[in-house]
Amino acid sequence: MTVVDVKRLRTSFEDYRDKYENVRLSRNGGILEVQLCTNDGPLRWGRIPHAELEEVFLNIGRDRENQVIILTGTGAEFSGPVAEPAANRKYHHQTPDEWGELGWESNRLLTNMLAIDVPMISAVNGPASRHAELPIMCDIVLAAEEATFQDSAHFVGGLVPGDGVHVVFPMAMGLNRARYFLLTGQVLSARDAMAVGLVNEVVPRSSLLPRARDLARKILEQPELNRRYSRILLVEELRRRMSDLLPYGLALEGLCITRPA
Repeated sequence: MTVVDVKRLRTSFEDYRDKYENVRLSRNGGILEVQLCTNDGPLRWGRIPHAELEEVFLNIGRDRENQVIILTGTGAEFSGPVAEPAANRKYHHQTPDEWGELGWESNRLLTNMLAIDVPMISAVNGPASRHAELPIMCDIVLAAEEATFQDSAHFVGGLVPGDGVHVVFPMAMGLNRARYFLLTGQVLSARDAMAVGLVNEVVPRSSLLPRARDLARKILEQPELNRRYSRILLVEELRRRMSDLLPYGLALEGLCITRPA
């Protein structure tokens, strides 16, 4: 089978471009923009977005025409809503079969993202209150002045913080800062997030996507293999930590979720 023949087996943009409810995709000159949304507004986290992101990251990684990725949100928020505090409601509960499905998906969501072998830039347009680890896992993290970062859905929301946040935040901001952040539901402003190492640049919201696109074009000036192999190298430590600790974290999170109601 020739190289040309093999290419027909790979994912093409047309296969997944219009497939998702909560992810808008556009590509220009190899720069793929991934915009999280719910209807025409900011992403409202839930079961469907969770499943869609697991699959869209897989498809992005299998499409060799994607050269640089920009991940952003819609409107005034990157992701939400802020989860209700555990003290205000009953504990989470799922059956073992339900958690088996969701835990499998949680594992693949993060590993599929890390398997993307081209540079990723996040443009955090507003509060990232749910799964704030996703923009932090990108190679370059830009934030609007209005952006905030919080893990509202895990410990303070009644869950063990085991589906990747226990890996990403200690690596990015240091162990003690991360433990405080996760156990208190701390809200970090964009400037504070930059001070502790989560964010690279803070810019006005009107300049956010133009800055991300400018950086993407600069990255595209490099030869393709330089771009791809640099991404692989620079996420390898995160990938190894995730491989070691993500299944363990999901197991502990699942033990709490699947206890008797």
